[in-house]
Amino acid sequence: MDLIANPDSPHSNNSGGSSPNGSPRHLSASSSATATGAGAASSASPPSLSRYESQKRRDWNTFGQYLRNHRPPLSLSQCSSAHVLEFLRYLDQFGKTKIHTHVCPFFGHPNPPSPCPCPLRQAWGSLDALIGRLRAAYEENGGKPESNPFGTRAIRLYLREVREVQSKARGISYEKKKRKKPQQNQHHPPPPPAAA
Repeated sequence: MDLIANPDSPHSNNSGGSSPNGSPRHLSASSSATATGAGAASSASPPSLSRYESQKRRDWNTFGQYLRNHRPPLSLSQCSSAHVLEFLRYLDQFGKTKIHTHVCPFFGHPNPPSPCPCPLRQAWGSLDALIGRLRAAYEENGGKPESNPFGTRAIRLYLREVREVQSKARGISYEKKKRKKPQQNQHHPPPPPAAA
């Protein structure tokens, strides 16, 4: 099982802004409508994806690019939870969340009063959401749920560790908010029928 080519991917070979014969693919809205005819114009545009679906597609394409750039390149069937962990650690270099070290005077403070040299990392919530999207995309692209490298125990443990470390370092609680239980209607017997 390999990655399924996605024609909408920014990483695919046919997305360079020109058609295979080298002519530009960019047409204005008016010229594309006249070229395709008024009735076919509505069927020519792909359905717009939800924000979640668009992000899931971008994440899947990014992970696929990571596998192709890996040395040696990996197919999806060769991918294990170790490769997913490697990918998550690779993403840390692009993080924007300050994670204070133990020696930092702001360790455990949610709003430090001044800058510090502590590293920037991916926030736990971002990693958790990313794994959720990749886990779904894996199965949508032909992967079997029982072999999903994004749903393994190692990934869950890694995310738990990141959450705990970041919670302590940033002084922020990541506890789940407790939902209010809906009040159950007291079970009243139905009123007696009206006498006629």
